[in-house]
Amino acid sequence: MENALAVAGVVLLAVFHQRLVFSRISYTLIFIFLCLHTVGAHYTYGDVPYDAWFRKVTGHTLNSLLGWRRNNFDRVVHFCYGFLLAYPIREIFLRVVNVRGFWGYFLPLDLTMSTSMVYELIEWAVAAIFGGDMGQAYLGTQGDEWDAQKDMALASLGALIAMSITALINCRLQRDFAREWAESLRVKRQAPLGEDELARLLRQK
Repeated sequence: MENALAVAGVVLLAVFHQRLVFSRISYTLIFIFLCLHTVGAHYTYGDVPYDAWFRKVTGHTLNSLLGWRRNNFDRVVHFCYGFLLAYPIREIFLRVVNVRGFWGYFLPLDLTMSTSMVYELIEWAVAAIFGGDMGQAYLGTQGDEWDAQKDMALASLGALIAMSITALINCRLQRDFAREWAESLRVKRQAPLGEDELARLLRQK
């Protein structure tokens, strides 16, 4: 169950590979995220033994060094969802939807936040359907009633950082950055839509 969405994502990448080839940066970010997700799905997120791995290397546990009281592998992966996948999502918006300026940074952030919320709803639905130990293992709250909200906040923070870094790099290297940003916020169509557009369409018919 944990890997169902990841497998679906890989299938979509393969199906649309001929039509949309991502940059090597995007493929690398996607690959890193899928590796982290696969580890979490293999052990179930709340039981990933990163503390044992860290102790073998350093002689100390990561939780003791960072002051964590729970297994936070799920929180790290939620943060990485935003941080690693916001840039590939930005590529889609720029190359398929042809957005520019402000919207090329805001929409990847917005989509990352909304899909993170949808995933939490899917987790809740699966846990409600299966119930018992299986449902709780899939949900992975570890007793934290605010787990879903914290996961969404971390994904949003990761995407915000990724888009901020991207914007800073482009601001430094892209000559027309300010002009493109301003142009993206300019009203392109003065006529209102809604009922006015509906009336115009009906007149055409």
